[in-house]
Parts: sequence; C-alpha cells; structure tokens
Amino acid sequence: MRQNTFIIKNMKKMKILVACEESQAVTKELRKLGHDAFSCDILPCSGGKPEWHIQGDVLEQLDNGWDMLIAFPPCTHLAVSGARHFPQKIADGRQQQGIDFFMAMINAPIEKIAVENPIGIMSTKYRKPDQIIQPWMFGDKAQKSTCLWLKGLPKLVPTDIVDKGEFIEFISKKGVKKRQPKWYFDALKNAKTSAERSTLRSKTFQGIANAMALQWG
Repeated sequence: MRQNTFIIKNMKKMKILVACEESQAVTKELRKLGHDAFSCDILPCSGGKPEWHIQGDVLEQLDNGWDMLIAFPPCTHLAVSGARHFPQKIADGRQQQGIDFFMAMINAPIEKIAVENPIGIMSTKYRKPDQIIQPWMFGDKAQKSTCLWLKGLPKLVPTDIVDKGEFIEFISKKGVKKRQPKWYFDALKNAKTSAERSTLRSKTFQGIANAMALQWG
C-alpha cells in the first residue's frame, strides 16, 4: 500500500522550470511524463519546442509558483578547467557574478531543486555536491564529471553502467601532451564559434536527461 501511494504521489503533474537549458533535453523528457515543464534560457531553444520555452532571464521566473527547479547555470567562471583565468575573473567581477547566479538557483523559493555544474569552486564557495555522476552511469559511453546539489530530491540511481568511452591523446599548440574524452575533443574541434563551443561542452547527455525525468518527475 505504501509503495502504491509513493507511485501515485510521484506521478502527480508538476509545474517544472528547467533553467539555462536551450537544448530542452530534460524538458522534453518531463513533458513525455505529462508535466508542465518549461525550459528557460537567454538563447532561443534548439530543441524544436518553442511553445515550451521561455526566452529571457531565468531570475525573473523563479517566483512564479514552480513545484520543481532543475538548473544548469553557466560554469564558465566557476569550473576548475578554467582556473588559469580565475585571477582576471575575480578582479573584474565575472566570477562573483557566476557565484551569485548559482546561489540564486540554490536559494529559489521552490520546494524541489537540483542544480548541476562540473567540478568547480562551488564545492568550497558553497558546499560539496550531494552527488557526482557520469554519463557512463546512464548508458552513454562518455566521461564528464557532473555535480548535483539537491534540495527535496533524491540522488540519481545509475540506470545502465557502460564503458567510459574513448579518449584522445594529442599535443596542444603550446606543445603540452593532453588527454581528453573523445566527445569533448570533437566538440572543441567541430565548433565554429566560442558560443557554439560552450554549448557543445555543456550538453546534457540523453541518459542523464532520461534519469532526471523518470526519477524526479
């Protein structure tokens, strides 16, 4: 009886905001389950469902009575992969802006919250994440350490553990030997602009999008 009540409760239709998601990967999976899910980004959506997309500043949407927030705030000024640029970003205020935006997601007046970011300074500026997941835990043969800070939501349970995917070894323009996941190497190589590079780097893998929808929705 308890199990049935739990299932019914979790199938309740919810109003869900997916912040900083132009791809609509998570939004579309939530919609398949019957939820009123909307992506929000300053960019137009690329997921093909503009009727489910709010183009604008997500900070203006946080007080609109959402049941859940799943947020993918920009990591450009927060991720340790860009640590060499931190002194300049601290000096000109860009890093603090990134921190403030991240914390606005964390402190939103919403009962259920998940905030995603790669390995970065928020583990010390805020607190350690509740969970670190990888695409290969959810059926995608790729490695990308993804941190999740959760409020009112359970940790994601791996659904399909597979191989970690290919890695590429190469010599950088500065003559340094590097090793990167192939998906990441291809994203950097194929992108035509810095904006496109950023979008490809921050992609949500389909297996993770599916798990977020099924386990949290």
